[in-house]
Amino acid sequence: MISINNLSIEFSSHVLFDNINYVINPKDKIALVGKNGAGKSTMLKIIAGLQRPTEGSVSVPNDVTIGYLPQQMVLTDNLTVVEEVRKVFAHIADMQKRLDKMSQELSERSDYESEEYQQLIERVSNLTEELALASSENCEAELEKTLLGLGFVREDFNRPTSEFSGGWRMRIELAKLLLRRPDVLLLDEPTNHLDIESIQWLENFLITKAKAVVLVSHDKAFIDNVTSRTIEINLGKIYDYNVNYSKFLVLRQERIEQQMRAYHNQQKQIADTEEFIERFRYKATKSVQVQSRIKQLAKIERIEVDELDNSHLSLRFPPAPRSGDFPLIVDDLGKAYGDHQVFDHATFTLRRGEKVAFVGKNGEGKSTLVKCIMGEIPFTGTLKLGHNVKIGYFAQNQAQLLDENLTVFDTIDRVAVGDIRLKIRDILGAFMFGGEASDKKVKVLSGGEKTRLAMIRLLLEPVNLLILDEPTNHLDMRSKDVLKQAIADFDGTVIIVSHDREFLDGLVEKVYEFGGGQVRECLGGIYEFLEKKRLSSLRELELSTSPTAKKQPEQQAKAKQEKAAEEAPAAKKLTYAEQRERDKALKRAAKKIEEAEALVTQREQELADIEAKISAGEVSNEIFESHAKAGKAVENAMSEWELAQMEFDDLKKLYGM
Repeated sequence: MISINNLSIEFSSHVLFDNINYVINPKDKIALVGKNGAGKSTMLKIIAGLQRPTEGSVSVPNDVTIGYLPQQMVLTDNLTVVEEVRKVFAHIADMQKRLDKMSQELSERSDYESEEYQQLIERVSNLTEELALASSENCEAELEKTLLGLGFVREDFNRPTSEFSGGWRMRIELAKLLLRRPDVLLLDEPTNHLDIESIQWLENFLITKAKAVVLVSHDKAFIDNVTSRTIEINLGKIYDYNVNYSKFLVLRQERIEQQMRAYHNQQKQIADTEEFIERFRYKATKSVQVQSRIKQLAKIERIEVDELDNSHLSLRFPPAPRSGDFPLIVDDLGKAYGDHQVFDHATFTLRRGEKVAFVGKNGEGKSTLVKCIMGEIPFTGTLKLGHNVKIGYFAQNQAQLLDENLTVFDTIDRVAVGDIRLKIRDILGAFMFGGEASDKKVKVLSGGEKTRLAMIRLLLEPVNLLILDEPTNHLDMRSKDVLKQAIADFDGTVIIVSHDREFLDGLVEKVYEFGGGQVRECLGGIYEFLEKKRLSSLRELELSTSPTAKKQPEQQAKAKQEKAAEEAPAAKKLTYAEQRERDKALKRAAKKIEEAEALVTQREQELADIEAKISAGEVSNEIFESHAKAGKAVENAMSEWELAQMEFDDLKKLYGM
């Protein structure tokens, strides 16, 4: 369908592509991969016709349509959301005008037997069929379904686009692009501004409805689910694999190993030849052989080994200062802006060392709760930080707080402590600041580079509660792997606000879902959470997009109530195995309460014994230190008891008791 022929691009003396050839076929789902700077975005621009190559060409048939979503675009803000998106259906009116014009021409011509007349009839027939197909689709329903799928709510449809952030306006452009249904979709990092549910919806759309797709993304789960072909750009060449990204990684490793073997064999051959030439260069009897070897050496096509990700850096950050057993306790927390209640009655407790995720649609309160924890905004309810909690906070605007007059290296050198200072160059290299890039001034860095630098700086500071708000948005897969391992090894507590499932998988053991003004706790990893949510989300989406839902809100509300009433008793009907599991869980929770009560009694007795000694006149620094420790031990024991009681109550609620 689209053919890339002998494509080459040079910037100054740097060769980006060198004589590249490949074809994009109908229904291809292609992941375009490679390190940052390899030319992925440039390739998309060339296919889209926005940039010309130095040499070669891109052949696109006249009837093939291309849709392109760049990472950044200039957006207009003079219409409402629905008015802006409706612009994609303007082509139907244009098609009708063209059909009317050709029909008029047919009625005026009389050369019925001519070839031109027959061609005109054929064009009219084809356009009539195309128009009938376009008009048969329910454009408004498709528009509504697409906007809802990308995370908008009906109340947003008539809001001016100027009221939305850049990320939400990018969603509007993505909606327009998807509704056009082009033959080839070129998407450059489409998930950067989407939440988990919107990413899943986009995945399903691309798999089931899109035609050909060429995709650049650092979201491994996303490209694995969508694509079935991987094209890697490396050292100006491409390597085309008819597999998804995960399988490509295995095949790529095999290719590198083969190249390395061939490279070492060739290097030995070159060394042997050079040794022969040097040894017999001045012997007349060997002159013919020497000249032959010199020519042979000149003809050798040197094997070039592809650049490897050799930064398998075991990055260990400074040990977290010990905090209290419960770094964060939230009880009946609420936050409202005017009449809008973002969330209310949020209640949960984090244990020391836990790693949890905050997930949910954008605007449901994830970052708002983080700001409450940071003390940046007022709230209702109770929020307590534990003893000796030191917070490291990565916010979306973190990059703006860097000193622009420092170099990249100096920025990190000023916060690094201990042995980690000896690895600063390695750390910077792992986050794409290797070589000369480490000596750049912060003020000349791009927004993404500043974000990565702010992330490194944060992770080198000695803290015990890390709060990371969308930390992976500007990181490639290599950097994300380094960051993920660093967080996994971190011995403090971590809260991650993210939509990147692959990043969260295996990293968090608990998920807090934000939505509908509530904060719900889900035990288990991110994929357990998504599996539990999937059917519920689809039912809600179907209810919100059905015609009856729009025309009969009272009936819909009644149906929901009836459905809830039907499901309520059903939820209590457990199988025998489930009943046994419930009883075991309740028994374990009750035992934890008993053990905690016994510990409280023991600690209180120890404190009472010390106080009795003080009352009897035993006064010394040692006994006062013992009294302070005993008092702290009582507090910790009480906290353990409260947590055990909360877990028991949560289990009873879960089983409807």
